[in-house]
Amino acid sequence: MASARSPQGATGIGGAKGSNQNGGSGRVTGSVRAVGRALHFPVTRTARGIRKATHAHGAGESGLGKLIELHAVNGAGDVMITVALASTVFFSVPTDEARGRVALYLGITLAPFALLAPVIGPLLDRLPHGRRAAMAGSMLARAMLALILSGAVVTGTFELYPAALGVLVASKGYGVVRSAVVPRLLPPTFSLVKANSRVTLGGLLATGAAGPLAILLQSLGARYPLYGAFVIFIGGTFLSFSLPPKVDSAKGEDKALLAADEEHLHGPHLKPPPRPGLRTVGTAVTHALGANASLRCLSGFLIFFLAFLLREHPLSGKSAAVSLGLVVVSAGVGNAIGTAVGAWLKQRAPEIIIVTVVAFVLAAAVMSAIFFGTLFVACLAAVAGFGQALAKLSLDALIQRDVPELVRNSAFARSETLLQMAWVVGGAIGIAMPLNGSLGLSVAAGIVALGWLTTVRGLLSVARRGGSARPRVS
Repeated sequence: MASARSPQGATGIGGAKGSNQNGGSGRVTGSVRAVGRALHFPVTRTARGIRKATHAHGAGESGLGKLIELHAVNGAGDVMITVALASTVFFSVPTDEARGRVALYLGITLAPFALLAPVIGPLLDRLPHGRRAAMAGSMLARAMLALILSGAVVTGTFELYPAALGVLVASKGYGVVRSAVVPRLLPPTFSLVKANSRVTLGGLLATGAAGPLAILLQSLGARYPLYGAFVIFIGGTFLSFSLPPKVDSAKGEDKALLAADEEHLHGPHLKPPPRPGLRTVGTAVTHALGANASLRCLSGFLIFFLAFLLREHPLSGKSAAVSLGLVVVSAGVGNAIGTAVGAWLKQRAPEIIIVTVVAFVLAAAVMSAIFFGTLFVACLAAVAGFGQALAKLSLDALIQRDVPELVRNSAFARSETLLQMAWVVGGAIGIAMPLNGSLGLSVAAGIVALGWLTTVRGLLSVARRGGSARPRVS
């Protein structure tokens, strides 16, 4: 009996012990998996939410969703570089420095656009089948330049300046191609203004999300945001090739050359006219460009005039830093709201949008000049940011609608150059102005009034005729 019970007991004890060991191991494994799922869930849920938002309303089927995601990557990488360079002499513009130093900064900011118009635009016009490669090349170039800058920001060596200018040129080159690509990825229910807004809004949201991370990396050292930019842009290089193949296809494109009359705009031609300049694309684009130039001139004026003014004469009851911060935040909020409004607009004539928003900005400038104070200055900054965002989206839509595909990249490059020149002119006027609030904002109102009065009639006339009858690019 004893010998019979002993094996049974031993087996029972051993079996119980083995069972406890397996159960303990299973509980540990289950706990690890549960923790893994808990950590993985926010990431996957966020990714699914982003994909759902970017691919909504047909954007996924048309390929626009992929472009929105690519532009978000572009914005995140750019903000990493901007934060890294914020403490260097390239982007810092202290208001207590001589105005000649600030004027030099304006000249530096113009350099990328001086290269953009005569070189990049025509080059991209001749490479219609390489749009994805061009965007990937811009991403890869900025990734490599970020590595160069990561050493230069620490040592302060000379390569900081050409590398930073190279980043600006590559960024603007990407923007030109991206604007030219949008019409080929347009969902059936989207207007061009709405599509441009969705893409821009994706970039703004990514910039806002990546900003705190860039600041955190900056606290570890100036080079770490640049390492982050390198990783982001490398990802963007591969993401560029995930765009639909129709981005590089010339099927259905209008190969007409730019010309002033309807006959030449709609080809085909037995004897095509010589390639003329941007001024011959039609009244809608040229008037819209003039109205946008007035808003961009206002932006440059307000940035530099208020930077000097608020340092010497802060808004009532506030320090100089708080006064300037209030204006900057107001302008940023207005810009974001303008982009968001454009993203949700239904089919509307871009000409009407431009006329309306410039009129609102003009009214805000006049009121701010008459009742100069904290509230009105903040309101002017917000309305100016709102108007600039929405008017620029409408200008892009007009270029995409009215300019033949063959020369659309050049049109974007030249328009960006003219707008940047307007910004520089406005900044120069702001630097030269006496530090008198009412006088300065009266000049600001005059700038907007000049742009609005010289373009409103032409834009309304085109809107009444129903705009250009150019076919939709499929």
